[in-house]
Amino acid sequence: MTTSSRRSFLRSTAALAGAFSSSSLFLEAHAAELASASSAISGLSHADAAQNEDYWSVIQRAYSVDPNLINLNNGGVSPAPVVVQQAVERYNQLANEGPSYYMWRIMDQGREPLREKLAHLAGADPNEVAINRNSTEALNTVIYGMDLKAGDEVIGTKQDYPNMINAYKQRAMRDGIVYKQISFDFPIEDDEVIVKAYEQAITPRTKLIHVTHMVNWVGQTMPVAKISAMAHARNIEVICDGAHSFGLMDFKVPDLGCDYFGTSLHKFLSAPIGTGMLWIRKDKIEKIYPLTCNDHPHSTDIRKFESLGTRSFPLEQGIGEAINFHMGIGPKRKEERIRYLKNYWASQAREAKKVKLHTSLDARYSCAICGVSIDGMTPGELDSALFNQYKIHTVGIVWENISCVRVTPHVYTSIADLDKLVGAIHTLSA
Repeated sequence: MTTSSRRSFLRSTAALAGAFSSSSLFLEAHAAELASASSAISGLSHADAAQNEDYWSVIQRAYSVDPNLINLNNGGVSPAPVVVQQAVERYNQLANEGPSYYMWRIMDQGREPLREKLAHLAGADPNEVAINRNSTEALNTVIYGMDLKAGDEVIGTKQDYPNMINAYKQRAMRDGIVYKQISFDFPIEDDEVIVKAYEQAITPRTKLIHVTHMVNWVGQTMPVAKISAMAHARNIEVICDGAHSFGLMDFKVPDLGCDYFGTSLHKFLSAPIGTGMLWIRKDKIEKIYPLTCNDHPHSTDIRKFESLGTRSFPLEQGIGEAINFHMGIGPKRKEERIRYLKNYWASQAREAKKVKLHTSLDARYSCAICGVSIDGMTPGELDSALFNQYKIHTVGIVWENISCVRVTPHVYTSIADLDKLVGAIHTLSA
């Protein structure tokens, strides 16, 4: 990068404030095209817009996915749009021209505008939002940072994410807390059944309830707001794992009613791989110890949770372009499209003999993720057959009482790809 182009780059990004300036890569590459495509469906409901293939073909072209591989494991990690990749590359190139200067004195100044952008998306106060690397880091910060004593009880489920389960088990080993796990047989299409199960596990020693907003194994959407209201009525705090819901479902984090929320931004938001967010209700920040050291561990400043030392500033700043891309589509329109894609393939697949769905198709209880199985095939066998015979990438799930293959489309997934999946399932189940 020449001196003149470097100066232009710095000016255009407003001292590296991410993608929040009027000359972001997103605006340069996609704003006009998306505006034109959006105007063509402006009179449609979100549900009808979800089925407009002309519009979604514009979104699909913004990704650089391998055409020889049908990636239906976006529940693990989602690819980033090209503009997000380009932003990371540009920031990385700049950082390497003088790392200690451009990282610490220039790029680091972009965290506050980024925090404001993330907070706006989350419907939260910027001073409640910390930027980190993934859901595990965000949620473990709270799990290890809470002042729980021997005998204090935490309620979770056997269907929660393993990294969270193991964090509570370690606290039980180290500190003597009591970690209780209830179990669900999904799908469940009754919020009260779920809320009652948590409620019945409560004792006078219960201090915390852990809830997964969207269960990663099969995509069950949990009634977090109802669970939070029930828990708070009993003076119990709630921590929410939002790894699979944020950037997918159109909601505001405070409306969930929980006290703590962690998410990965490299899933449905399509931010750079290795980016995450922690939200803590403002009056709870002071009592949570940071996961890594800080000179003021009892500070009320959310930034105490960002004392990570050297990190990837290019990845962090690339989040801004992902948010711009997300907002360019529209959160509700995006949610409805991905739900439509899930229902499109799943409603056809379940008509095949020996096929079982492990996820509700009711919009209140699922969105993107759906589990499927074929009688007579293990999840590993079905996963391998889909890949080896059809180059369809999914993931086999065998966890507690769940045994299926998880299928997760994204906005770049085409109807043709899903038709191939449906054909494969019908053939394999014949």
